Amino acid sequence: MSFGHPHRHYRLTNSTNDRARELVEAGAPHGTVVTAEEQTAGRGRQGRVWTAPAGKGLLYSAILRPLDERHLLLPLSVPLAVCEAAESLRPDIECQVKWPNDVWLEERKLAGILIEAKPQDGWAVIGVGLNLTVAADEFPADLKWPATSLHFDARTDACEALNRALDRWIAAPREEVLRAWRARDALRGREVSWQKGTGGAGAAEELRGVAEGIDDSGDLLVRRLDGELAVLGAGEVHLRL
Repeated sequence: MSFGHPHRHYRLTNSTNDRARELVEAGAPHGTVVTAEEQTAGRGRQGRVWTAPAGKGLLYSAILRPLDERHLLLPLSVPLAVCEAAESLRPDIECQVKWPNDVWLEERKLAGILIEAKPQDGWAVIGVGLNLTVAADEFPADLKWPATSLHFDARTDACEALNRALDRWIAAPREEVLRAWRARDALRGREVSWQKGTGGAGAAEELRGVAEGIDDSGDLLVRRLDGELAVLGAGEVHLRL
């Protein structure tokens, strides 16, 4: 079954991911999609808030089941699908991926992704927030840069494009996913810094280095200033340029 069937749309909800989680736990099938005009509690990775004015973004969550070893590269496949969907709507643009979960357009954030999974129960919820027609002065003060919009005013078309792209990329061979992701890598060759917690009550340690792409598991490779190669997992660092 392809993504988009069935499809539930809300005028207002707290979070499309929350609605999708409720549905999947109640037995909703693979391919179920939840969208909303507006969210009151949209969220991103590491507890961040996702904000979009009513009707000006694609607020989208999809159910993937069964979740198994075929989906080990899901965190790479989903941003590739978002890039492909955006470019199908605007053929004049070219998107990049900022590890681990942001889609960039001209070095500004176009979309964010939040995947919430329960492997023991065999499912994942794929959350996507794609800015469509948000004007620069409508972003919150802390997001006016680097946020941007697609400047495409047809949410139904955007939803259908993302459904098709997810169908393709989630089923794509591992080698194709890795190759395509590396071709869109926005960080490779750039200096980055990241914070790594001490695991106790002490302050987080800040480290710096140059991004060298991803390994075959999707972890970020960074050459530290002391020459050592660091391997960063998405859940353990807060990364910034």
